[in-house]
Amino acid sequence: MNAFSLGVQIMKERLTAGRMMVIWPLFAIIILFSTWGLTDENASVSTGYDIESAYDVMFLSTAFVIWSCTLGAVLVSFDGISRDRTSGVLEVKLSQPMERKKLAFSILFGHWGAIFLPFFVLQCISLAIMWFRIDEIPTLSNLFLFFLSSALLLMWWTVIQLLASSWANDIGLSISLGLGAWITFTLLWLIPTTLIAGLSGVGVDDLNSSEYVELAAIVDLFSPNGVYGHLLEMSLDDVDRGMSPLYISIAAILWSIIPIHLFTRRIERLQP
Repeated sequence: MNAFSLGVQIMKERLTAGRMMVIWPLFAIIILFSTWGLTDENASVSTGYDIESAYDVMFLSTAFVIWSCTLGAVLVSFDGISRDRTSGVLEVKLSQPMERKKLAFSILFGHWGAIFLPFFVLQCISLAIMWFRIDEIPTLSNLFLFFLSSALLLMWWTVIQLLASSWANDIGLSISLGLGAWITFTLLWLIPTTLIAGLSGVGVDDLNSSEYVELAAIVDLFSPNGVYGHLLEMSLDDVDRGMSPLYISIAAILWSIIPIHLFTRRIERLQP
């Protein structure tokens, strides 16, 4: 069995797992309902963005997508390595005549595909909702940027959780590490941003000040969710947080290379 076939097999196993009975409804509620609500002619948001196009709807819905889909990546991958280790399956996989680097990519592809496929299907349905409600869908370039950025975000969170699973000796520690990272980057990221602002002499009494917004944009480069937001903002003409597209691209590349490199090295050195 080659690496791609193994990845597809892992993806099928994850797609038919019982946890998908939670992930599919969660994604459907978050993605479809947020699109339906934001396409209402009386919809209003408190973020300061105006809903003027279909891409604005898609962009604003990412506030809900980040919460649900990144959590879904954690739920799919939390036992990707630790369960096989405790059951003895990992020893069998590592003994196969396949380079461990290819095995690592197969594991990553399988788990990433299991979370990206539901996301992609439901986002396509949300595009139909947009067409039905406002008679408009984003341009092909905007759609390409959105799906590419979302695929990268889900890959980052998948490899983060797989790394946690490979370091953990049991499933409980694995999900604790993954949820800890998820809570930090998703729910508590404002805390280190505010702390750095205070230490840098930037006032935190007005979070909409230009100084704080520019500092927050820099700090966001160190968060997968923050880089995801930067990537999507590149198609918005009325959003400028003072961050060069070059720096955003470099951050996205580093978030794509470093965690995957750490994961492949971990698999190469892993003892069942």
